[in-house]
Amino acid sequence: MIETKKRLSSDILSAALTVYGNSDLNADTVFEMLEYPPDKSMGDLALPCFKLSRTFRRSPVEIALKLAENIDSSVISEATALNGYLNFKISKNYFAGKVVSRILSEKERYGGSDVGAGKTVVLDYSSPNVAKPFHIGHLGTTVIGHSLKKLHEFAGYKCIGINYLGDWGTQFGKLIVAYRKWGDKKLIEDGGIDKLVELYVKFHEEAEKDESLNDMARAEFHKLEAQDEENIALWKWFLKISLIEYSKTYKQLGIEFDNYSGESYFYGDKKDLPIKILREKGLLKVDDGASIVDLSEYNMPPCLILKSDGSSIYAIRDIASAFWRKEEFNFDKSIYVTSAGQSVHFAQFFKVIELMGMEWADRLVHVPYGTVSINGSKLATRTGNVILLKDLFAMAIDKVAAVILEKNPNLENKEEIAESVGVGAIVFYYLSNNRIRDINFMLEDALSFEGNTGPYVQYTYARTCSILSKANSLVENVSLNITCEEENELVQVLSRFPEKVSEAIEQYEPSVVTRYILELAGSFNRFYHNCKILGAENEETVNVRLALTKAVNITLGNALELICLRKTEKI
Repeated sequence: MIETKKRLSSDILSAALTVYGNSDLNADTVFEMLEYPPDKSMGDLALPCFKLSRTFRRSPVEIALKLAENIDSSVISEATALNGYLNFKISKNYFAGKVVSRILSEKERYGGSDVGAGKTVVLDYSSPNVAKPFHIGHLGTTVIGHSLKKLHEFAGYKCIGINYLGDWGTQFGKLIVAYRKWGDKKLIEDGGIDKLVELYVKFHEEAEKDESLNDMARAEFHKLEAQDEENIALWKWFLKISLIEYSKTYKQLGIEFDNYSGESYFYGDKKDLPIKILREKGLLKVDDGASIVDLSEYNMPPCLILKSDGSSIYAIRDIASAFWRKEEFNFDKSIYVTSAGQSVHFAQFFKVIELMGMEWADRLVHVPYGTVSINGSKLATRTGNVILLKDLFAMAIDKVAAVILEKNPNLENKEEIAESVGVGAIVFYYLSNNRIRDINFMLEDALSFEGNTGPYVQYTYARTCSILSKANSLVENVSLNITCEEENELVQVLSRFPEKVSEAIEQYEPSVVTRYILELAGSFNRFYHNCKILGAENEETVNVRLALTKAVNITLGNALELICLRKTEKI
């Protein structure tokens, strides 16, 4: 649709020049003004003429009427004026030929662009706290972040995915204390991260009764920062156990990271440079023994840089990591995908970097997302109120496997397909929501395969594969003569994919693509049920409808990959 809108914008400008003579109006301005009518019966595109009143010193009603009378464009079949709007119906055959031929030509690049060519984006996402398992609260940062990475890559950017592990902090002092008091090496080796969580939960239960445990934990973490050999060895062991567990989840999601530099990488001398700059700029102040940056002028709480005992805190580690990423990757944009609950923290350390005089401070972007609760209850590892992601995936996979066994027992690679659809169901459920919305995670809804769900769209993709595999061949360079409204609607939806990709990138919002997928799947399934494809009345219509099916197959496949869903050729 973008190319058609550009062509139409030029034709509208020509009509305006014919009627009103020279003005400051240009084709780009007209392009930005074009919109989609709320009612399809009005047309395919509309130009609100209200903004043109000042330019031409005429009423919008008159402008719309005059432009409708004078426009000459091969792009449209009709132009009508209504209440200050100029409504256009796109020429069906012209449009279908342009859209479908482009999709069949560009294939896996359809919807992509080169706007990011030569630019680098660093994305910080997933970033779990070590020694804690993945639960559904981690799903947001992981799938939103990876989807944003795929979207930016699709637009030509070089992307660096960083898993900034929470592998440093007082929680390790707590875990060290818990392990020495109640831990068993063999049990942890056999039970993995689940046993580490049990120790963490037990620590908090016991600390409720004995506050001295928290003092012990702080002391052990301080020893860890001082490179105590025993504590370092325990910390490395906890880290190894955690990464083994995380790799299983990432494999199920099809995610690989380019870098695993966690917080621990920045607690040492890498924080010295930003601290030096803070001191030289006179930004560091001592408050009750701690070193802070006062941000009251910006209506923010102070940013704590060093604790009173000299220990580093996560703000200075985040600042140090930002410096390192700029030096290492020379990014044009650095994106952080975390809970909205951390918005103040990111606002603080972005402001501190700005105050330090770093010209790249405005290239730091926080992408927040809403919280996840279970039936209204807040997630908390320390209380054990979590649903582990591996358990959720297992339940979904088992459900899909049971359906396959009942409906298609002879299907090849049943286990692989069950995993693709089961994991996809959970991911799609999450990404169907606007990222900033809080989600009350209802297991029954997440695993429902009815309606607008992941299995529905993956099955639609499989349906296109099945139709194409049954066809003898796909005729290239076919003339697309549109014969029914279902075909025209499908072309219209297909044309909007590149715009939706751009919108998703601009808004850092994968759900734009998810909603588009549902729109495309719905349009194709109406076409499938109402229009015979392989059994159409003549060879020309068969070829047209096969070309449309192939275009859907390509576009839907591209879109599914952008939201981390696997393309399923058979279900």
